[in-house]
Amino acid sequence: MEYFQHKLSDVLSCKIGKGSKIWQFVIVLEGAVIGENCNINANVLIENDVVIGNNVTIKSGVQIWDGIIIKDNVFIGPNVTFTNDIVPRSKQYPNSFEKTILHKGASIGANSTILAGNTIGVFSMVGAGSVVTKDVGKNELWYGNPAEHKGFITNEGIVLDKKLFSKRLRRSFQWIEGELK
Repeated sequence: MEYFQHKLSDVLSCKIGKGSKIWQFVIVLEGAVIGENCNINANVLIENDVVIGNNVTIKSGVQIWDGIIIKDNVFIGPNVTFTNDIVPRSKQYPNSFEKTILHKGASIGANSTILAGNTIGVFSMVGAGSVVTKDVGKNELWYGNPAEHKGFITNEGIVLDKKLFSKRLRRSFQWIEGELK
């Protein structure tokens, strides 16, 4: 085994990358794919139709349901809630679950809820306690209930307002060849 598995976890998948750490009370179902160097904290459930990239951090109390795709370098804060069925009914299952995609470098704050079928853009950030009901674009900062586009965030984590100004650095940024600089 080239990854760490706590003795109190239940890991059924054999598709777990080198250097990943799976802590106590984590359940990983057979069909799940987990990349390299991931850190899956305590009390996490990962269903079958789930793909998790490399260098992903999933904090405690998160359930990753069928249909969720998590790309490289994503951070998912404690108790983030995902859904995968727009109209759930007891004992009635859809033919396929909605796909929710978290793109490279995205960061989801603690206790946020991500509704099924939404895409979270590259290096975007969702603030703690937010309810995401729409797609979040590249480098966008969203928060609130329902979450709204409030500004931007650079790949390095510098928060900008909607006019691409950093109050902390007291300077403006601009889009240059698809990147905030």
